[in-house]
Amino acid sequence: MSECGGRGGGSSSSDDAEDEGGGGPAGSGSLSPVPAGASSAGRLRRGLRGASLMARRRPELLCGAVALGCALLLALKFTCSRAKDVTIPAKPPVSFFSSRSPVLDLFQGQLDYAEHVRRDSEVVLLFFYAPWCGQSIAARAEIEQAASQLSDQVLFVAINCWWNQGKCRKQKHFFYFPVIYLYHRSFGPIEYKGPMSAVYIEKFVRRVMKPLLYIPSQSELLDFLSNYEPGVLGYFEFSGSPQPPGYLTFFTSALHSLKKDYLGTVRFGVITNKHLAKLVSLVHSGSVYLHRHFNTSLVFPREVVNFTAENIHKWAFENRETLLRWLWPHGGKSLLLNNELKKGPALFLFIPFNPLAKSHPLIDEITEVALEYNNCHGNQVVERLLQHLRRVDAPVVKSLAPEPAAQLPDAPLRAASPCCNTVVLPQWHSISRTHNVCELCVNQTAVGIRPSAVSMPQCSFLEMAAALDSFYLKEQAYHVVSDSMECSNFLSSYSPFSYYTACCRTMNRGIGFSSLEKECAVSTAGSVPHIEENRHLFPDVDTSSPDFTGLSCRTNKTLNLYLLDSNLFWLYAERLGAPSTTRVKEFAAIVDVKEESHYILDPKQALMKLTLGTVGTSLPQTE
Repeated sequence: MSECGGRGGGSSSSDDAEDEGGGGPAGSGSLSPVPAGASSAGRLRRGLRGASLMARRRPELLCGAVALGCALLLALKFTCSRAKDVTIPAKPPVSFFSSRSPVLDLFQGQLDYAEHVRRDSEVVLLFFYAPWCGQSIAARAEIEQAASQLSDQVLFVAINCWWNQGKCRKQKHFFYFPVIYLYHRSFGPIEYKGPMSAVYIEKFVRRVMKPLLYIPSQSELLDFLSNYEPGVLGYFEFSGSPQPPGYLTFFTSALHSLKKDYLGTVRFGVITNKHLAKLVSLVHSGSVYLHRHFNTSLVFPREVVNFTAENIHKWAFENRETLLRWLWPHGGKSLLLNNELKKGPALFLFIPFNPLAKSHPLIDEITEVALEYNNCHGNQVVERLLQHLRRVDAPVVKSLAPEPAAQLPDAPLRAASPCCNTVVLPQWHSISRTHNVCELCVNQTAVGIRPSAVSMPQCSFLEMAAALDSFYLKEQAYHVVSDSMECSNFLSSYSPFSYYTACCRTMNRGIGFSSLEKECAVSTAGSVPHIEENRHLFPDVDTSSPDFTGLSCRTNKTLNLYLLDSNLFWLYAERLGAPSTTRVKEFAAIVDVKEESHYILDPKQALMKLTLGTVGTSLPQTE
């Protein structure tokens, strides 16, 4: 009788027995369960054992597998190392300007050639650009337009400073594009940072070409001194020498001014006539004079400070007097307006401006207003300059150098009787029996008013209507429950001469209110406060010819005046309240950050001296 499960052959071993029987005792007739992990490990061991047996039987297969794996690793490493060098070369640059353009286009970044041609020219403009830059593309047409006007006097050179194989890219490291440099012979670079507009670029180039303005007559001297920009005058006698001592230094100081301040806010002029020089207290050839409208004008102290171009420029900038200031926001994030508003109340004047125009009548009127507004002590030189701006014939003056200002007594303050009316605010709720009863008064203070301009009319209904409008807008502030009288002042316009006072008290309709009700003739409490007309009188100022001379010194807040070109920055005017569509882009606004107030001139009114004078009398006065 044969056994079940007998092992055939004589080549069995203990390992085979373990695999077949699962490690059970010999002769056992039962089967024990095998875990899944043990089964997987067993298959792995069997695979490795089979591979080992095959390697022992056929070793050439093992060598071939090892060689194939090494070959694959080498091929992968070689492919990865070669991938870094597989790049597409940049396309060669092409001309940025047309062949017919008056601009010399070095589109391969030939900086060395640009330096070569610069040495052979008196005035050169270098325009560094990047072909992909949107600002460079936009400025290209403006540069061409300016070059078409000045190409016979100025060399315009454009350089591609982005191509990686050009010398410009290797030697220059600009953080923005485009960049404009100007050179006047060996002096430079003078970087232009103004608006990328053809007229502004042309104006700046012309100032670099002729940094000094020749003053041949008294009329042109008055034009120079009455300008809103600070002026520096040098007196040099050319009779004995084609180039008197100090002239070249003074010429270079004017170029230094343009280099330090691209707006050119300090103008430099030259006088060669000794009689004209005496009008500004210049006697010796080589003297330099800084004109100031209200502070004492200065003569450069050659005995104390070395007469160098840098020192003259520094002295002029440190001691200059600013009457009006242009603002040029660049359109990006900037603290320009914030820093100016921190200085105090600001009057922003938006006007269309052409820098190439020979005359600017509107700016002359603004300058006239600014001179009158700051002429606190009746300076005679300022009065003469005002006559010149008004084109009024006046006798020849003996001196145009301002004398030290004498302290004049302040104009008397005359408090006028207030014009008052009783205002009963509506009930808070329909079931409430309490009201706020206010005495609303228009207070006026006449500051230096001419006697002929003062009259004593009855209380103006228009004044009270304006007071009511402002009060009613703020009436939420007076919803207080208090038996005592509480008073506060508020403004409806930016004026130092009139303000409103509201004294309020909460009263119950059933307690003591009947007498007030009869007095105020209030029948029912409606949605609109009631106004009674009282017959108080107060002085009235003749507004047809506002007198704002020296007003900056008669109020404890002074406006800073700023000019902005409405052709470039009308968006800022719209943010301040100007209409988006208008025939003439002229606008005026007052902003006082400290008082959190903002006032605008009626856009329907044209900017002129009369309307600006009205703005000038609308200055703040705190208590």
